[in-house]
Amino acid sequence: MSPRPHPGREYVLTLSCPDTAGLVHAVSGFLVRNSGNILQSQQFDDRLQDRFFMRVHFDVSDPNVDLEILRYRFGPVAEAHGITWTLRDAATPTRTLIMVSRFGHCLNDLLFRCRSGALNIEIPAIVSNHRDFEGLAETYGIPFHHIPVTRDAKPEAEARLLELVRELNVDLVVLARYMQVLSDDLCKELEGRAINIHHSFLPSFKGAKPYQQAYERGVKLVGATAHYVTPDLDEGQIIEQDVIRVDHSLDADDLVTVGRDVEAQVLAHAVKWHTESRVMVDGNRTVVFR
Repeated sequence: MSPRPHPGREYVLTLSCPDTAGLVHAVSGFLVRNSGNILQSQQFDDRLQDRFFMRVHFDVSDPNVDLEILRYRFGPVAEAHGITWTLRDAATPTRTLIMVSRFGHCLNDLLFRCRSGALNIEIPAIVSNHRDFEGLAETYGIPFHHIPVTRDAKPEAEARLLELVRELNVDLVVLARYMQVLSDDLCKELEGRAINIHHSFLPSFKGAKPYQQAYERGVKLVGATAHYVTPDLDEGQIIEQDVIRVDHSLDADDLVTVGRDVEAQVLAHAVKWHTESRVMVDGNRTVVFR
């Protein structure tokens, strides 16, 4: 595990813009002028879209230069090159609300990684349409909010969720096997800050028992996909995917066990990369600086 960033001293700048000459020089010059030292720098030229992407992790030696000063001083640089950008303190944890239904493997994994320091997040709330994991939330000292979802009361349930997102200053919403389809309006409200996980059998094996269907078809790979939530169901920009090879010796229950392991790992990677500002949306795709 890499060392934790120093608060108020290490920062992450991410940017995208039309690809032109002098972009790297402009960024490095800005850092030099502000006593910045590059710790890690990654860039990507999307030649098909003629667009440039960059992530820079740097520290600042001048104690009088803070986040707001850096943001103020980078403004003219960004304007001169048509740059869309974010700049944040690398040490600040991402406030992450987790949603779950009745499968707890992804929730358990995220809670453990948070407590162990593997994820730089803080979890102000767990939301569920069932009470199955209320006790688990209590064990970790995290407020649990039971928000039932019925066909008639779904708008009220989503309104309550948005209230929590705003009241708790939530940066990221993670659907850790939350088995409810979000409305288009809610998806648009959470655009770019909501991540979902699902098995990669979609759309071949739809319905409540994809692993049973996979077993009956004799699949040889079990996988999972983490993606951003969009109004197009399960078609948001993909952040991470992985697969595990299986064979005829595994029954349907074995496939479920293997599948849950993959889902938890893939979701954890997606959350980690998002919270470290390593994921940048490029149309229907993502640029992921690992």
